[in-house]
Amino acid sequence: MLVSTKGRYALRVMIDLAQHQAAGRTPLKEIAARQGISEKYLENILAILVRNGMLSGMRGKGGGYCLTRPADQYTVGEILRLTEGSLAPVSCLVEGAAACDHEATCTTLGMWTKLHTMISEYLDSVTVADLVAEPQSFDYVI
Repeated sequence: MLVSTKGRYALRVMIDLAQHQAAGRTPLKEIAARQGISEKYLENILAILVRNGMLSGMRGKGGGYCLTRPADQYTVGEILRLTEGSLAPVSCLVEGAAACDHEATCTTLGMWTKLHTMISEYLDSVTVADLVAEPQSFDYVI
């Protein structure tokens, strides 16, 4: 699984808004400047997040973007699934994918399924609030 810039930037935006939520709505221009993301590209990402109810957006004076729920209620997994479409490491595990011709005899399917479960469970256990509180504290063991 390779996370695209869209997924990484969406996560950065959610963290940025969580860090600045006390200030109320944050204009797109401010988010773009803080995160070093072009406003045009950021507009597309914000539109996805607003359309799916993760953010609230308002135009005009006093407008901007804000989270629709507390930061501890957003998981990294849900944000990446929204922007990336899937967290599956192989195409046969993508939800709605056509059945694989080799499924009955595939000797690696169990391994890929277990990896997919591990990735999903881990990313679903990390919240935006976790990343705001301890951005560098995620140890891992392989």
